[in-house]
Amino acid sequence: MRAIVDRLDARNGTSAHETAMRLLKVTEEAGEAAQAYLGMQGQNPRKGCTHTRGDVATELCDVILTAMVALHAFHDDPATLLASLARHRNQRLAASTSA
Repeated sequence: MRAIVDRLDARNGTSAHETAMRLLKVTEEAGEAAQAYLGMQGQNPRKGCTHTRGDVATELCDVILTAMVALHAFHDDPATLLASLARHRNQRLAASTSA
């Protein structure tokens, strides 16, 4: 992930504007995931089913990757932070479901 961030930083810089653009990109990618899901469900009667589960999965991966790129602007070790938060959330979920 660091290599991707380094390439983007070299190309686009690291200004506050660039950080904002990376945050907005997360929203854009989330919209594409939603669009793929709607397409998988055939929500547009004129078009029918236009996407697959694989398309939705790919778009969700794009959301995750884009969020990780944006996270680099706010934390020095995003992977460790994410792993720590995942453990914490899992512990909270386990505690709430066993109660």
